[in-house]
Amino acid sequence: MMSPCSAPNQEEIVPAEPTASANQAIPPHPLQQIAESANHKLLLKQWLKEEESIDRRVALKESRLDRTRKEVTQLCCFYFLFHGTVLTLLFNAAARNPKDSCKRAWIPSMVSLVASMVIIWAVRYKIDVETQIERLLKREKDDAKLMAKCIQELKRKGTGFDLLKEVDTLRRAKSLRVEPKAVMKWSGRDLVTIFFIAMSCLILAFTKVVLCD
Repeated sequence: MMSPCSAPNQEEIVPAEPTASANQAIPPHPLQQIAESANHKLLLKQWLKEEESIDRRVALKESRLDRTRKEVTQLCCFYFLFHGTVLTLLFNAAARNPKDSCKRAWIPSMVSLVASMVIIWAVRYKIDVETQIERLLKREKDDAKLMAKCIQELKRKGTGFDLLKEVDTLRRAKSLRVEPKAVMKWSGRDLVTIFFIAMSCLILAFTKVVLCD
């Protein structure tokens, strides 16, 4: 009969088994995955370059839009300055020689009418240009938002980003973008044109009053 001291130790030390979490390697960061994938890295570079190009176009159109608005303001100021100066000169001429001024009233009236039509046409043209730039600017900003969203998705997913599927989705999103149809309705530019035409008629009548009465 074996003594307790000579009996083998039943409590043997069992080595701990590695846990499942230790066996699994930590996945690399999505940006590291992109750096190790030539296709994803190239796509990210192309999209970043395209985003910079869109930003430059947006800044250029915003600058052009501001310049066009300033030109419209300058034309409006020139309209009132021109007619104000002409009416002042006509009033002084009529005060010196009323009879001759009334006989030749058609000359300044025609000059005023032609000048008014030219300025009104220029204002209307600049307002049309402003509207077109605003529409193009909105399209560029929509492209910038779409491109930023795609770049964010690529950085978030890494190599899990399906190149064929996502790129095709981006192309379809651009091609299926619906432009708002032009609807015939009164707009601000129509009101501006009507206002200047009405002012031109009043100036013609006032010119006749100044020269003949």
